[in-house]
Amino acid sequence: MATKVHVGMETEMNGNGRNGVPEMVKNNWKKRLLDFSGKMKRFTGCLWRTIWKAGREDPRRIIHAFKVGLCLTLVSLLYLIEPLFKSFGTSAIWAVMTVVVVLEFTAGATLCKGLNRGLGTVLAGSLAFLINYIATRSESVVRAVFIGAAVFLIGTAATYMRFFPYIKKNYDYGVVIFLLTFNLITVSSYRVENVLKIVHDRFYAISIGCAICLFMSLLVFPIWSGEDLHNSTVGKLEGLAKSIEACVNEYFNDPEIKENQDKSSEDPIYKGYKAVLDSKSIDETLALYASWEPRHSRHCYRFPWQQYVKVGAVLRQFGYTVVALHGCLQTEIQTPRSVRARFKDPCIRLAGEVTKALMELANNIRRRRNCSPEILSDHLHEALQDLDTAIKSQPRLFLGSKKNQTTSNMLALAAAHAARYKQDHGVSLASVKTDSSAFLEWKRKRVGREEAKENERKALRPQLSKIAITSLEFSEALPFAAFASLLVEIVARLDHVIEEVEELGRIACYKEFNPDDDDISVTCKRPPVDVTKNQLPSHAY
Repeated sequence: MATKVHVGMETEMNGNGRNGVPEMVKNNWKKRLLDFSGKMKRFTGCLWRTIWKAGREDPRRIIHAFKVGLCLTLVSLLYLIEPLFKSFGTSAIWAVMTVVVVLEFTAGATLCKGLNRGLGTVLAGSLAFLINYIATRSESVVRAVFIGAAVFLIGTAATYMRFFPYIKKNYDYGVVIFLLTFNLITVSSYRVENVLKIVHDRFYAISIGCAICLFMSLLVFPIWSGEDLHNSTVGKLEGLAKSIEACVNEYFNDPEIKENQDKSSEDPIYKGYKAVLDSKSIDETLALYASWEPRHSRHCYRFPWQQYVKVGAVLRQFGYTVVALHGCLQTEIQTPRSVRARFKDPCIRLAGEVTKALMELANNIRRRRNCSPEILSDHLHEALQDLDTAIKSQPRLFLGSKKNQTTSNMLALAAAHAARYKQDHGVSLASVKTDSSAFLEWKRKRVGREEAKENERKALRPQLSKIAITSLEFSEALPFAAFASLLVEIVARLDHVIEEVEELGRIACYKEFNPDDDDISVTCKRPPVDVTKNQLPSHAY
Protein backbone atom coordinates (compact mmCIF):
# COMPACT_ATOMS: atom_id res chain seq x y z
CA MET A 1 0.00 0.00 0.00
CA ALA A 2 2.74 2.40 0.93
CA THR A 3 4.70 1.43 -2.13
CA LYS A 4 1.78 2.13 -4.41
CA VAL A 5 1.22 5.55 -2.92
CA HIS A 6 4.88 6.39 -3.31
CA VAL A 7 4.95 5.25 -6.93
CA GLY A 8 1.80 7.20 -7.72
CA MET A 9 3.10 10.38 -6.17
CA GLU A 10 6.40 10.02 -8.01
CA THR A 11 4.60 9.44 -11.30
CA GLU A 12 2.41 12.51 -10.76
CA MET A 13 5.39 14.66 -9.86
CA ASN A 14 7.28 13.53 -12.95
CA GLY A 15 4.27 14.35 -15.10
CA ASN A 16 4.12 17.87 -13.69
CA GLY A 17 7.80 18.28 -14.39
CA ARG A 18 7.40 17.40 -18.05
CA ASN A 19 4.17 19.23 -18.91
CA GLY A 20 3.78 21.84 -16.15
CA VAL A 21 6.88 23.93 -16.88
CA PRO A 22 6.01 24.74 -20.53
CA GLU A 23 2.47 25.56 -19.47
CA MET A 24 3.79 27.90 -16.77
CA VAL A 25 6.05 29.64 -19.27
CA LYS A 26 3.14 29.94 -21.65
CA ASN A 27 0.99 31.52 -18.96
CA ASN A 28 3.79 33.97 -18.11
CA TRP A 29 4.07 35.05 -21.74
CA LYS A 30 0.32 35.52 -21.93
CA LYS A 31 0.41 37.65 -18.79
CA ARG A 32 3.27 39.74 -20.16
CA LEU A 33 1.48 40.25 -23.47
CA LEU A 34 -1.68 41.32 -21.66
CA ASP A 35 0.31 43.76 -19.49
CA PHE A 36 2.10 45.14 -22.55
CA SER A 37 -1.15 45.59 -24.47
CA GLY A 38 -2.68 47.34 -21.47
CA LYS A 39 0.27 49.71 -21.19
CA MET A 40 0.09 50.47 -24.92
CA LYS A 41 -3.62 51.26 -24.63
CA ARG A 42 -2.98 53.57 -21.68
CA PHE A 43 -0.08 55.25 -23.49
CA THR A 44 -2.20 55.76 -26.61
CA GLY A 45 -5.02 57.23 -24.55
CA CYS A 46 -2.67 59.54 -22.65
CA LEU A 47 -1.04 60.68 -25.89
CA TRP A 48 -4.40 61.39 -27.49
CA ARG A 49 -5.61 63.33 -24.43
CA THR A 50 -2.42 65.44 -24.47
CA ILE A 51 -2.82 66.22 -28.19
CA TRP A 52 -6.49 67.05 -27.73
CA LYS A 53 -5.85 69.24 -24.68
CA ALA A 54 -3.09 71.28 -26.40
CA GLY A 55 -5.34 71.98 -29.39
CA ARG A 56 -8.42 72.64 -27.31
CA GLU A 57 -6.66 75.20 -25.09
CA ASP A 58 -5.68 77.29 -28.12
CA PRO A 59 -6.70 76.15 -31.64
CA ARG A 60 -4.16 78.59 -33.10
CA ARG A 61 -1.43 76.11 -32.17
CA ILE A 62 -2.76 73.72 -34.81
CA ILE A 63 -2.74 76.52 -37.39
CA HIS A 64 0.82 77.47 -36.50
CA ALA A 65 1.98 73.86 -36.78
CA PHE A 66 0.47 73.53 -40.27
CA LYS A 67 2.04 76.84 -41.32
CA VAL A 68 5.50 75.67 -40.22
CA GLY A 69 5.06 72.38 -42.07
CA LEU A 70 3.95 74.17 -45.24
CA CYS A 71 6.88 76.61 -45.08
CA LEU A 72 9.38 73.77 -44.69
CA THR A 73 7.84 72.00 -47.67
CA LEU A 74 8.16 75.11 -49.83
CA VAL A 75 11.81 75.75 -49.00
CA SER A 76 12.59 72.06 -49.50
CA LEU A 77 11.72 72.56 -53.18
CA LEU A 78 15.07 74.35 -53.53
CA TYR A 79 16.63 70.92 -53.03
CA LEU A 80 13.96 68.75 -54.66
CA ILE A 81 13.60 70.65 -57.96
CA GLU A 82 16.66 70.18 -60.14
CA PRO A 83 16.81 73.69 -61.77
CA LEU A 84 16.52 75.39 -58.39
CA PHE A 85 19.19 73.16 -56.88
CA LYS A 86 21.57 74.00 -59.73
CA SER A 87 21.03 77.71 -59.03
CA PHE A 88 21.55 77.60 -55.27
CA GLY A 89 23.48 74.39 -54.65
CA THR A 90 24.20 73.52 -51.04
CA SER A 91 23.43 77.12 -50.00
CA ALA A 92 19.75 76.18 -50.11
CA ILE A 93 20.18 74.70 -46.63
CA TRP A 94 20.25 78.26 -45.28
CA ALA A 95 16.67 78.75 -46.46
CA VAL A 96 15.57 75.70 -44.45
CA MET A 97 17.46 76.92 -41.37
CA THR A 98 15.91 80.37 -41.75
CA VAL A 99 12.37 78.97 -41.73
CA VAL A 100 13.06 76.80 -38.67
CA VAL A 101 14.55 79.71 -36.71
CA VAL A 102 12.57 82.74 -37.92
CA LEU A 103 8.98 81.49 -38.13
CA GLU A 104 7.49 82.20 -34.69
CA PHE A 105 4.01 81.85 -33.22
CA THR A 106 3.02 85.50 -33.69
CA ALA A 107 3.49 87.84 -36.62
CA GLY A 108 5.39 90.39 -34.51
CA ALA A 109 7.95 87.83 -33.37
CA THR A 110 8.44 86.60 -36.96
CA LEU A 111 8.86 90.17 -38.23
CA CYS A 112 11.37 90.97 -35.50
CA LYS A 113 13.51 87.89 -36.12
CA GLY A 114 13.13 87.96 -39.92
CA LEU A 115 14.17 91.58 -40.31
CA ASN A 116 16.99 91.11 -37.80
CA ARG A 117 18.28 88.11 -39.72
CA GLY A 118 18.05 89.86 -43.07
CA LEU A 119 19.70 93.04 -41.82
CA GLY A 120 22.47 91.13 -40.05
CA THR A 121 23.17 89.06 -43.16
CA VAL A 122 23.33 92.11 -45.45
CA LEU A 123 25.64 94.07 -43.16
CA ALA A 124 27.89 91.08 -42.49
CA GLY A 125 28.12 90.17 -46.18
CA SER A 126 28.92 93.73 -47.20
CA LEU A 127 31.60 94.15 -44.54
CA ALA A 128 33.10 90.71 -45.26
CA PHE A 129 33.29 91.54 -48.98
CA LEU A 130 35.04 94.84 -48.16
CA ILE A 131 37.56 93.10 -45.87
CA ASN A 132 38.24 90.48 -48.52
CA TYR A 133 38.70 93.15 -51.23
CA ILE A 134 41.32 94.95 -49.11
CA ALA A 135 43.03 91.70 -48.06
CA THR A 136 43.47 90.45 -51.64
CA ARG A 137 45.72 93.42 -52.39
CA SER A 138 48.28 92.16 -49.86
CA GLU A 139 50.63 89.22 -49.63
CA SER A 140 49.63 85.90 -48.15
CA VAL A 141 51.10 86.46 -44.66
CA VAL A 142 49.90 90.04 -44.42
CA ARG A 143 46.50 88.95 -45.67
CA ALA A 144 46.19 86.32 -42.89
CA VAL A 145 47.22 88.85 -40.24
CA PHE A 146 44.78 91.42 -41.61
CA ILE A 147 41.88 88.94 -41.63
CA GLY A 148 42.68 87.80 -38.06
CA ALA A 149 42.85 91.39 -36.83
CA ALA A 150 39.56 92.24 -38.57
CA VAL A 151 37.82 89.23 -37.04
CA PHE A 152 39.11 90.20 -33.58
CA LEU A 153 38.10 93.86 -33.80
CA ILE A 154 34.68 93.28 -35.38
CA GLY A 155 33.88 90.41 -33.01
CA THR A 156 34.88 92.44 -29.95
CA ALA A 157 32.96 95.55 -31.03
CA ALA A 158 29.80 93.65 -32.03
CA THR A 159 29.76 91.62 -28.82
CA TYR A 160 30.21 94.75 -26.69
CA MET A 161 27.34 96.44 -28.52
CA ARG A 162 25.03 93.63 -27.42
CA PHE A 163 25.18 95.05 -23.88
CA PHE A 164 23.65 98.37 -24.99
CA PRO A 165 20.05 98.38 -23.67
CA TYR A 166 18.46 99.45 -26.95
CA ILE A 167 20.49 97.00 -29.02
CA LYS A 168 19.87 94.18 -26.54
CA LYS A 169 16.14 94.83 -26.56
CA ASN A 170 15.54 95.20 -30.30
CA TYR A 171 18.49 93.91 -32.34
CA ASP A 172 20.29 91.27 -30.27
CA TYR A 173 19.37 88.46 -32.67
CA GLY A 174 20.55 90.55 -35.63
CA VAL A 175 23.95 91.11 -33.99
CA VAL A 176 24.34 87.36 -33.41
CA ILE A 177 23.55 86.65 -37.07
CA PHE A 178 25.96 89.41 -38.09
CA LEU A 179 28.79 87.79 -36.10
CA LEU A 180 28.04 84.33 -37.46
CA THR A 181 27.82 85.41 -41.09
CA PHE A 182 30.81 87.75 -40.97
CA ASN A 183 33.13 85.14 -39.46
CA LEU A 184 32.02 82.37 -41.80
CA ILE A 185 32.53 84.47 -44.93
CA THR A 186 35.70 86.28 -43.82
CA VAL A 187 37.56 83.22 -42.60
CA SER A 188 36.49 81.02 -45.52
CA SER A 189 37.52 83.73 -48.02
CA TYR A 190 41.17 83.03 -47.17
CA ARG A 191 40.91 79.57 -48.76
CA VAL A 192 38.04 80.17 -51.21
CA GLU A 193 38.48 82.65 -54.04
CA ASN A 194 34.87 83.17 -55.19
CA VAL A 195 33.68 84.72 -51.93
CA LEU A 196 31.26 86.97 -53.81
CA LYS A 197 29.32 83.90 -54.99
CA ILE A 198 29.13 82.62 -51.38
CA VAL A 199 27.66 85.93 -50.23
CA HIS A 200 25.31 86.01 -53.21
CA ASP A 201 23.94 82.48 -52.72
CA ARG A 202 23.52 82.74 -48.99
CA PHE A 203 21.83 86.13 -49.20
CA TYR A 204 19.27 84.90 -51.72
CA ALA A 205 18.62 81.69 -49.80
CA ILE A 206 18.00 83.59 -46.57
CA SER A 207 15.87 86.15 -48.40
CA ILE A 208 13.66 83.38 -49.81
CA GLY A 209 13.30 81.81 -46.36
CA CYS A 210 12.42 85.16 -44.73
CA ALA A 211 9.96 86.03 -47.51
CA ILE A 212 8.10 82.74 -47.08
CA CYS A 213 7.98 83.21 -43.28
CA LEU A 214 6.67 86.77 -43.54
CA PHE A 215 4.08 85.77 -46.11
CA MET A 216 2.78 82.98 -43.90
CA SER A 217 2.80 85.10 -40.74
CA LEU A 218 1.15 88.22 -42.13
CA LEU A 219 -1.27 86.90 -44.73
CA VAL A 220 -2.20 83.31 -43.82
CA PHE A 221 -4.27 83.24 -40.62
CA PRO A 222 -2.09 85.84 -38.86
CA ILE A 223 -1.63 85.70 -35.09
CA TRP A 224 -0.95 89.15 -33.61
CA SER A 225 1.11 89.79 -30.48
CA GLY A 226 -0.90 92.93 -29.82
CA GLU A 227 -4.12 90.96 -29.62
CA ASP A 228 -2.49 88.49 -27.23
CA LEU A 229 -1.31 91.32 -24.99
CA HIS A 230 -4.76 92.94 -25.10
CA ASN A 231 -6.58 89.71 -24.24
CA SER A 232 -3.99 88.85 -21.58
CA THR A 233 -4.71 92.14 -19.77
CA VAL A 234 -8.42 91.38 -19.83
CA GLY A 235 -7.81 87.89 -18.48
CA LYS A 236 -5.65 89.18 -15.62
CA LEU A 237 -8.36 91.60 -14.48
CA GLU A 238 -10.97 88.86 -14.55
CA GLY A 239 -8.63 86.46 -12.72
CA LEU A 240 -8.04 88.94 -9.89
CA ALA A 241 -11.77 89.58 -9.60
CA LYS A 242 -12.51 85.85 -9.29
CA SER A 243 -9.70 85.39 -6.75
CA ILE A 244 -10.99 88.14 -4.45
CA GLU A 245 -14.56 86.86 -4.61
CA ALA A 246 -13.52 83.25 -3.96
CA CYS A 247 -11.16 84.26 -1.14
CA VAL A 248 -13.77 86.25 0.80
CA ASN A 249 -16.44 83.60 0.30
CA GLU A 250 -14.12 80.87 1.55
CA TYR A 251 -13.13 82.95 4.58
CA PHE A 252 -16.72 83.20 5.79
CA ASN A 253 -18.03 79.83 4.61
CA ASP A 254 -18.25 76.64 6.65
CA PRO A 255 -14.97 74.64 6.52
CA GLU A 256 -16.95 71.46 5.79
CA ILE A 257 -17.85 72.88 2.37
CA LYS A 258 -14.17 73.18 1.48
CA GLU A 259 -13.49 69.59 2.61
CA ASN A 260 -16.23 68.29 0.32
CA GLN A 261 -14.59 69.91 -2.73
CA ASP A 262 -12.34 67.93 -5.04
CA LYS A 263 -8.86 68.10 -3.58
CA SER A 264 -7.24 67.17 -6.88
CA SER A 265 -8.45 70.34 -8.61
CA GLU A 266 -6.28 73.45 -8.56
CA ASP A 267 -7.06 76.14 -6.01
CA PRO A 268 -9.27 78.69 -7.85
CA ILE A 269 -7.90 81.54 -5.72
CA TYR A 270 -4.29 80.76 -6.62
CA LYS A 271 -5.22 80.10 -10.24
CA GLY A 272 -6.74 83.58 -10.52
CA TYR A 273 -3.72 85.64 -9.43
CA LYS A 274 -0.95 83.27 -10.61
CA ALA A 275 -1.05 84.63 -14.18
CA VAL A 276 -0.73 88.19 -12.84
CA LEU A 277 2.36 87.51 -10.74
CA ASP A 278 4.16 85.73 -13.61
CA SER A 279 3.28 88.25 -16.32
CA LYS A 280 6.18 90.72 -16.27
CA SER A 281 8.47 89.10 -18.85
CA ILE A 282 5.56 87.97 -21.04
CA ASP A 283 4.04 91.48 -21.12
CA GLU A 284 7.35 93.06 -22.06
CA THR A 285 8.00 90.47 -24.79
CA LEU A 286 4.51 90.82 -26.28
CA ALA A 287 4.75 94.61 -26.19
CA LEU A 288 8.10 94.47 -28.00
CA TYR A 289 6.77 92.18 -30.72
CA ALA A 290 3.58 94.21 -31.04
CA SER A 291 5.64 97.33 -31.78
CA TRP A 292 7.02 95.55 -34.88
CA GLU A 293 3.59 94.64 -36.23
CA PRO A 294 1.85 96.74 -38.90
CA ARG A 295 -1.48 98.43 -38.26
CA HIS A 296 -3.56 95.50 -39.35
CA SER A 297 -6.93 96.87 -38.18
CA ARG A 298 -8.63 100.02 -37.01
CA HIS A 299 -7.91 99.02 -33.41
CA CYS A 300 -4.17 99.36 -33.91
CA TYR A 301 -4.14 103.08 -34.63
CA ARG A 302 -1.71 104.71 -32.20
CA PHE A 303 -1.89 101.77 -29.89
CA PRO A 304 0.36 102.37 -26.85
CA TRP A 305 1.72 98.91 -26.17
CA GLN A 306 3.98 100.15 -23.38
CA GLN A 307 0.92 101.41 -21.53
CA TYR A 308 -0.27 97.81 -21.35
CA VAL A 309 3.01 97.01 -19.61
CA LYS A 310 2.28 99.76 -17.07
CA VAL A 311 -1.20 98.38 -16.49
CA GLY A 312 0.37 94.96 -15.92
CA ALA A 313 2.79 96.44 -13.35
CA VAL A 314 -0.09 98.03 -11.42
CA LEU A 315 -2.01 94.76 -11.54
CA ARG A 316 0.99 92.93 -10.07
CA GLN A 317 1.08 95.37 -7.16
CA PHE A 318 -2.62 94.81 -6.75
CA GLY A 319 -2.08 91.06 -6.93
CA TYR A 320 0.44 91.10 -4.06
CA THR A 321 -2.36 92.31 -1.78
CA VAL A 322 -4.61 89.52 -3.01
CA VAL A 323 -1.83 87.03 -2.19
CA ALA A 324 -1.65 88.43 1.36
CA LEU A 325 -5.44 88.20 1.62
CA HIS A 326 -5.24 84.57 0.54
CA GLY A 327 -2.61 83.98 3.22
CA CYS A 328 -5.13 84.96 5.91
CA LEU A 329 -7.01 81.76 5.11
CA GLN A 330 -3.97 79.65 5.99
CA THR A 331 -2.68 81.26 9.20
CA GLU A 332 -2.13 79.24 12.38
CA ILE A 333 -4.25 81.55 14.55
CA GLN A 334 -7.77 81.94 13.18
CA THR A 335 -10.68 84.06 14.29
CA PRO A 336 -13.61 81.91 15.46
CA ARG A 337 -16.50 81.48 13.04
CA SER A 338 -18.89 83.13 15.49
CA VAL A 339 -16.77 86.29 15.47
CA ARG A 340 -16.40 86.30 11.69
CA ALA A 341 -20.17 86.02 11.24
CA ARG A 342 -20.61 89.47 12.78
CA PHE A 343 -18.70 91.06 9.87
CA LYS A 344 -19.72 88.69 7.09
CA ASP A 345 -22.29 90.88 5.35
CA PRO A 346 -20.22 94.10 4.94
CA CYS A 347 -17.08 92.17 3.90
CA ILE A 348 -18.88 90.14 1.25
CA ARG A 349 -20.59 93.26 -0.08
CA LEU A 350 -17.26 95.11 -0.19
CA ALA A 351 -15.57 92.25 -2.03
CA GLY A 352 -18.53 92.06 -4.41
CA GLU A 353 -18.20 95.73 -5.31
CA VAL A 354 -14.46 95.40 -5.91
CA THR A 355 -15.10 92.35 -8.09
CA LYS A 356 -17.76 94.23 -10.00
CA ALA A 357 -15.38 97.15 -10.65
CA LEU A 358 -12.60 94.84 -11.88
CA MET A 359 -14.98 92.96 -14.19
CA GLU A 360 -16.22 96.28 -15.59
CA LEU A 361 -12.64 97.38 -16.26
CA ALA A 362 -12.00 94.09 -18.05
CA ASN A 363 -15.17 94.52 -20.08
CA ASN A 364 -14.21 98.08 -21.06
CA ILE A 365 -10.75 97.02 -22.24
CA ARG A 366 -12.24 94.11 -24.18
CA ARG A 367 -14.65 96.47 -25.98
CA ARG A 368 -12.01 99.19 -26.28
CA ARG A 369 -14.10 101.87 -24.65
CA ASN A 370 -13.47 104.36 -21.86
CA CYS A 371 -14.47 103.67 -18.27
CA SER A 372 -17.75 104.75 -16.81
CA PRO A 373 -17.60 107.91 -14.65
CA GLU A 374 -19.44 105.97 -11.94
CA ILE A 375 -17.26 102.88 -11.95
CA LEU A 376 -16.78 103.29 -8.19
CA SER A 377 -20.43 103.24 -7.19
CA ASP A 378 -21.97 104.47 -3.97
CA HIS A 379 -22.50 100.87 -2.92
CA LEU A 380 -18.72 100.51 -2.49
CA HIS A 381 -18.56 103.46 -0.11
CA GLU A 382 -21.64 102.20 1.74
CA ALA A 383 -20.00 98.80 2.21
CA LEU A 384 -16.88 100.50 3.60
CA GLN A 385 -18.97 102.54 6.02
CA ASP A 386 -20.90 99.46 7.13
CA LEU A 387 -17.65 97.58 7.78
CA ASP A 388 -16.34 100.51 9.80
CA THR A 389 -19.58 100.68 11.78
CA ALA A 390 -19.51 96.94 12.44
CA ILE A 391 -15.96 97.12 13.78
CA LYS A 392 -16.79 100.11 16.01
CA SER A 393 -19.80 98.26 17.37
CA GLN A 394 -17.50 95.61 18.88
CA PRO A 395 -15.15 97.61 21.16
CA ARG A 396 -14.66 94.74 23.59
CA LEU A 397 -13.47 92.46 20.83
CA PHE A 398 -10.75 94.82 19.59
CA LEU A 399 -9.84 96.78 22.76
CA GLY A 400 -10.23 93.98 25.34
CA SER A 401 -12.23 93.81 28.56
CA LYS A 402 -10.46 91.11 30.58
CA LYS A 403 -8.20 91.80 33.50
CA ASN A 404 -4.51 91.87 32.82
CA GLN A 405 -3.56 88.35 33.87
CA THR A 406 -1.30 87.54 30.94
CA THR A 407 1.90 87.12 32.95
CA SER A 408 0.40 85.05 35.72
CA ASN A 409 -1.43 82.79 33.25
CA MET A 410 1.76 82.24 31.29
CA LEU A 411 3.76 81.41 34.38
CA ALA A 412 1.12 79.08 35.78
CA LEU A 413 0.72 77.16 32.54
CA ALA A 414 4.47 76.99 32.03
CA ALA A 415 5.02 75.71 35.58
CA ALA A 416 2.33 73.08 35.15
CA HIS A 417 3.88 71.96 31.88
CA ALA A 418 7.36 71.80 33.42
CA ALA A 419 6.11 69.77 36.39
CA ARG A 420 4.31 67.39 34.09
CA TYR A 421 7.46 67.00 31.97
CA LYS A 422 9.62 66.23 35.03
CA GLN A 423 7.11 63.72 36.28
CA ASP A 424 7.11 61.93 32.91
CA HIS A 425 10.88 62.03 32.55
CA GLY A 426 11.99 61.47 36.15
CA VAL A 427 15.24 59.63 36.98
CA SER A 428 15.52 56.92 39.69
CA LEU A 429 18.74 57.00 41.71
CA ALA A 430 20.68 54.02 43.06
CA SER A 431 21.21 53.94 46.83
CA VAL A 432 24.58 52.17 47.34
CA LYS A 433 27.43 52.10 44.83
CA THR A 434 31.13 51.38 44.97
CA ASP A 435 33.62 54.15 44.42
CA SER A 436 34.23 53.45 40.73
CA SER A 437 30.62 52.72 39.95
CA ALA A 438 29.53 55.79 41.94
CA PHE A 439 31.88 57.98 39.88
CA LEU A 440 30.55 56.58 36.62
CA GLU A 441 26.98 56.95 37.83
CA TRP A 442 27.67 60.57 38.81
CA LYS A 443 28.99 61.31 35.30
CA ARG A 444 25.99 59.65 33.68
CA LYS A 445 23.61 61.58 35.91
CA ARG A 446 25.31 64.85 35.08
CA VAL A 447 25.09 64.24 31.33
CA GLY A 448 21.52 63.03 31.74
CA ARG A 449 20.52 66.16 33.70
CA GLU A 450 21.99 68.43 31.01
CA GLU A 451 20.19 66.55 28.26
CA ALA A 452 16.98 66.62 30.27
CA LYS A 453 17.22 70.38 30.74
CA GLU A 454 17.90 70.90 27.03
CA ASN A 455 14.96 68.70 26.07
CA GLU A 456 12.78 70.51 28.57
CA ARG A 457 13.70 73.88 27.09
CA LYS A 458 12.99 72.63 23.57
CA ALA A 459 9.63 71.20 24.63
CA LEU A 460 8.72 74.28 26.64
CA ARG A 461 9.64 76.87 23.97
CA PRO A 462 6.73 76.24 21.53
CA GLN A 463 4.39 75.87 24.47
CA LEU A 464 5.36 79.28 25.79
CA SER A 465 4.92 80.83 22.32
CA LYS A 466 1.46 79.33 22.04
CA ILE A 467 0.57 80.48 25.55
CA ALA A 468 1.87 83.98 24.84
CA ILE A 469 -0.28 84.30 21.72
CA THR A 470 -3.49 82.80 23.03
CA SER A 471 -3.32 84.73 26.30
CA LEU A 472 -3.50 88.10 24.53
CA GLU A 473 -6.74 89.87 25.30
CA PHE A 474 -7.59 90.54 21.62
CA SER A 475 -6.00 87.41 20.07
CA GLU A 476 -9.34 86.40 18.56
CA ALA A 477 -9.65 89.71 16.70
CA LEU A 478 -6.07 89.98 15.40
CA PRO A 479 -6.49 87.61 12.40
CA PHE A 480 -9.72 89.28 11.31
CA ALA A 481 -8.16 92.72 11.76
CA ALA A 482 -5.43 91.71 9.31
CA PHE A 483 -8.03 90.36 6.89
CA ALA A 484 -10.16 93.52 7.08
CA SER A 485 -7.16 95.83 6.68
CA LEU A 486 -6.05 93.95 3.55
CA LEU A 487 -9.57 94.17 2.16
CA VAL A 488 -9.54 97.94 2.67
CA GLU A 489 -6.05 98.09 1.11
CA ILE A 490 -7.45 96.36 -1.98
CA VAL A 491 -10.06 99.11 -2.26
CA ALA A 492 -7.33 101.74 -1.97
CA ARG A 493 -5.19 100.12 -4.67
CA LEU A 494 -8.19 99.80 -6.94
CA ASP A 495 -7.92 103.56 -7.58
CA HIS A 496 -4.43 103.11 -9.10
CA VAL A 497 -5.70 100.36 -11.39
CA ILE A 498 -8.57 102.57 -12.58
CA GLU A 499 -6.20 105.47 -13.22
CA GLU A 500 -3.89 103.36 -15.42
CA VAL A 501 -6.80 101.87 -17.34
CA GLU A 502 -8.25 105.34 -17.95
CA GLU A 503 -4.84 106.53 -19.16
CA LEU A 504 -4.70 103.55 -21.51
CA GLY A 505 -8.10 104.45 -22.93
CA ARG A 506 -7.09 108.08 -23.42
CA ILE A 507 -3.81 107.31 -25.22
CA ALA A 508 -5.29 104.49 -27.30
CA CYS A 509 -8.26 106.65 -28.34
CA TYR A 510 -10.90 104.30 -26.98
CA LYS A 511 -14.47 105.12 -27.86
CA GLU A 512 -16.54 107.09 -25.39
CA PHE A 513 -18.56 105.29 -22.76
CA ASN A 514 -22.17 104.67 -23.73
CA PRO A 515 -24.55 103.45 -21.01
CA ASP A 516 -26.71 101.72 -23.63
CA ASP A 517 -23.88 99.29 -24.32
CA ASP A 518 -24.34 97.80 -20.87
CA ASP A 519 -27.45 96.04 -22.06
CA ILE A 520 -25.29 93.77 -24.21
CA SER A 521 -24.07 90.78 -22.23
CA VAL A 522 -20.59 89.54 -23.01
CA THR A 523 -20.04 85.83 -22.56
CA CYS A 524 -16.85 83.87 -23.06
CA LYS A 525 -17.57 80.39 -24.39
CA ARG A 526 -13.94 79.35 -24.17
CA PRO A 527 -11.70 80.02 -21.15
CA PRO A 528 -9.06 82.72 -21.68
CA VAL A 529 -5.90 81.60 -23.45
CA ASP A 530 -2.73 81.38 -21.39
CA VAL A 531 -0.26 83.17 -23.67
CA THR A 532 2.70 82.02 -21.55
CA LYS A 533 2.32 78.49 -22.94
CA ASN A 534 2.61 79.74 -26.53
CA GLN A 535 6.10 81.20 -26.09
CA LEU A 536 8.51 78.64 -27.50
CA PRO A 537 12.25 78.90 -26.77
CA SER A 538 14.28 80.63 -29.45
CA HIS A 539 17.51 79.32 -31.00
CA ALA A 540 19.99 81.13 -33.20
CA TYR A 541 21.81 79.67 -36.20
